[in-house]
Amino acid sequence: MDVVVVFGIFIIFGIGLFVLNIVTSIWAYRDSIANGNSKEFALLVLLGTLFFPVVGLIVYLIIRKT
Repeated sequence: MDVVVVFGIFIIFGIGLFVLNIVTSIWAYRDSIANGNSKEFALLVLLGTLFFPVVGLIVYLIIRKT
């Protein structure tokens, strides 16, 4: 394979992961607001899932009220 093709695949994969991180962070924020949590808590959830995508989402799913 050509180096440019491999580089392009990595770039597309990276952009996809970035978009997935943004979408899951927004979902967690909106879900936190919908569950009746304060806006401050929802903002902490948003920041936690943005900066620590996998761990932040797992922690939020564990501590959220159902």
